[in-house]
Amino acid sequence: MAPSASPSALELSSSTRVGLPLTLALRNRPEARVPRAPGAQFRPATACSWLRPLRPELAAAFPRPGARGTGRASPLFRPRAWMTTSQIASSAFTWGTVAVLPFYTLMVVAPNANTTKRTVESSAPYVALGLLYAYLLYLSWTPETLRAMFASKYWLPELPGIVRMFASEMTVASAWIHLLAVDLFAARQVYHDGIKNNIETRHSVSLCLLFCPVGILAHVVTKVLAGAVGRSH
Repeated sequence: MAPSASPSALELSSSTRVGLPLTLALRNRPEARVPRAPGAQFRPATACSWLRPLRPELAAAFPRPGARGTGRASPLFRPRAWMTTSQIASSAFTWGTVAVLPFYTLMVVAPNANTTKRTVESSAPYVALGLLYAYLLYLSWTPETLRAMFASKYWLPELPGIVRMFASEMTVASAWIHLLAVDLFAARQVYHDGIKNNIETRHSVSLCLLFCPVGILAHVVTKVLAGAVGRSH
């Protein structure tokens, strides 16, 4: 009498019979091959295969950091800017305003002092403001700047284009430095004319700080009134 097979042996033989066709089917299944470039060699994948160069057909699609496709390797540590654009604009606005205040203060508080006359004759504030304005203009300049300034068909500025241009903080800061330089120059001209013709200029110089056209107008009116009073006497 043949010995009876144990239940575990029967289970193993049944699982083997079921798995055998599946294994044969997988072996006979054609493998999907990735097309290789002519001359490329097959390299088995290893733990350090990521260190090796990519195949020519994949190198262009998956560039690695530091690859020389752009002509130079990207730096590991990129230099960071000391200040953001907003911080540069804010600092230039503040320091530019503070820089011109001593000149206005001397022309208003002590217009006839020798210190005031020597200080006002200096060209240092205009050089400093000019350099600062040029720097801010360089930072705020874009290819669209001229297009926004001369948007009309007659190459004339238009208000909508100027409004779009002044949406940038850097552009506003550069315009403010421009105004400070021009207003200070106008205030100095008013001051010199007042010293030359012995006319009161404190109110006119004060107005030139924020309302330069009004300050110039006030000086012209003051000069006319002073001349009329002098002729009447």
